[in-house]
Amino acid sequence: MDIPIAKSRLQSRQTPYDPEPFKERLLELLKQRNETYREASLNSGLDHQAIRRILGGRRPAMHICILLADHFGVNHNEFLQLGGWPTLKAFDLHTASAEKLPTEAVEVALDVARIPDPGTRKQVAEAIRTLLAKYFER
Repeated sequence: MDIPIAKSRLQSRQTPYDPEPFKERLLELLKQRNETYREASLNSGLDHQAIRRILGGRRPAMHICILLADHFGVNHNEFLQLGGWPTLKAFDLHTASAEKLPTEAVEVALDVARIPDPGTRKQVAEAIRTLLAKYFER
């Protein structure tokens, strides 16, 4: 049985937080979008100093991770993990069973999954979707 969210949150708060992975990912996304700290904070629905506090090393609260992930269009659980919080089942990705997919589709998905950098992986996935959209326009 899974640990209740209240208990896992408490455990997360008691473990040391390493801000570097979150800071690196946040800076990468800010650069991709060409947004200032203030713009991204406000566009996320946060106060104008929220991103500056995170980049200063403060652990973001769970709701801040969720709002930022929503703004940047990334999986919410990715930001929760980077913030040192437990992941939430509500944000688990539901994927089609590999048994129902053609072999070629599974191979492409596995190749994309092997890309270690989340930003690059997302760009490759978007490029594949663009190609597919052009194909289906015919």
